[in-house]
Amino acid sequence: MRLWPRRHGTTLDLLVVGLGNPGREYARNRHNVGWLVVDELARRHDGPWRGKFGGQLAEIRIDGHKVALLKPETFMNDSGRSAQAAARFFKVEPDAILVVHDESDLELGRLQARRGGGLAGHNGLRSVAQQLGSPDFLRLRVGVGRPGRGDQRPLADYVLSNFEPDEDPDALVRAAADAVERLDAEGLDAAQRTINNR
Repeated sequence: MRLWPRRHGTTLDLLVVGLGNPGREYARNRHNVGWLVVDELARRHDGPWRGKFGGQLAEIRIDGHKVALLKPETFMNDSGRSAQAAARFFKVEPDAILVVHDESDLELGRLQARRGGGLAGHNGLRSVAQQLGSPDFLRLRVGVGRPGRGDQRPLADYVLSNFEPDEDPDALVRAAADAVERLDAEGLDAAQRTINNR
């Protein structure tokens, strides 16, 4: 059974919002892992990007389900403005919105799916919650870890730095994209048992 029965007035099953910052200098940052994941989903499902809602939008189908992918280009701290515009257009409620974002409180490579919860100092999440008027949207937390022993960088500098090649960011992005597909197919409760225990 699907988590989000399609509501009257919308033709969309799921809005997936990948958080990140626009600009070549940010493209491979840990903080941009949400963008990398929706890019991978668009590639897998042949979804061309076009400018809309203050960001880039791709509309795809996953096993017959209509899914919209959004990359806000409003910069991380104002991501909610783009997400809210898309949510209003598609007439989706927070429980049909999945935000994919970096999570420094999870070790590198760990994934966690959840609904609602705290904002953990993440300005992108805070902006989305403020603009939607609720923190009760779905989240896929993608673990990027924290600076290792001897690394004196502040956390903000760490997440705004690129993944190291030996961290295998491509494998992390593929696993997170797989998790989005599983969430769409199975709903949160069933998908959590696999995603949160890997």
